[in-house]
Amino acid sequence: IEQGRARLLVGRDEEGAVVATAFLVLNDHRLMKHWLWLYTVMVHPRLQGRGYGRDLMAAAADAARSLDGIEAIRLTCRGGIGADRFYAACGYKEVGRVPDAIRAAPGDDRDEVVMLLPLGPAAPAPSSGPATP
Repeated sequence: IEQGRARLLVGRDEEGAVVATAFLVLNDHRLMKHWLWLYTVMVHPRLQGRGYGRDLMAAAADAARSLDGIEAIRLTCRGGIGADRFYAACGYKEVGRVPDAIRAAPGDDRDEVVMLLPLGPAAPAPSSGPATP
């Protein structure tokens, strides 16, 4: 990867151990610099289902919003394992599918699912109490 195009996101548990990672990669194509790729989203298997993945996805969106000119995040995932449902729950929309593009094993072909998250402004932080006029 060309120097400066990739950003590593690291999620840590309460003790500071690395438990989640993802990469944001800027486009170098002159017509596609307004969106970036999200690659290699991983949460330690023993911690899956505890919200680390959703936290990582929210952090990825916030990090992308902090980069000048970035309007969307694009990713691909393997169909048939629930990853597309996870990303959809994080706000991503399926925008394409390539049938049987991934061969997990002989006789086990899966779709490659293309997903996109248009970036609007960051969601407001939750309020700590009632608003005062």
